[in-house]
Amino acid sequence: MNKFIAIIGGAALSLSLAGASSAGSFEESMSKCLTKHANTKDSATVMLECTANGGKLSNCSVVSDSSGGKGFDKAALCVADALPMGSKTGQVKVPMRFPGS
Repeated sequence: MNKFIAIIGGAALSLSLAGASSAGSFEESMSKCLTKHANTKDSATVMLECTANGGKLSNCSVVSDSSGGKGFDKAALCVADALPMGSKTGQVKVPMRFPGS
């Protein structure tokens, strides 16, 4: 059974999954990944499918990307490395929304 985890703006869910202490580092990772791989002025939605285990994601692949070819797929994969997962385990789908500015 797939578990669904929604990420809207990154910070809100990261606070609920990992607590306020790690939210700052997650926000920094998200900003760094987005700046490195995509234009922060553009918006996109990316769906990843990953394996959750031990509080982290691994073996992620891009299922869909609303702005193909603009680097949001790479940004989402980069963010997944830093996404706190708490006690989630198994295959998960992770929708990520990059709102743009």
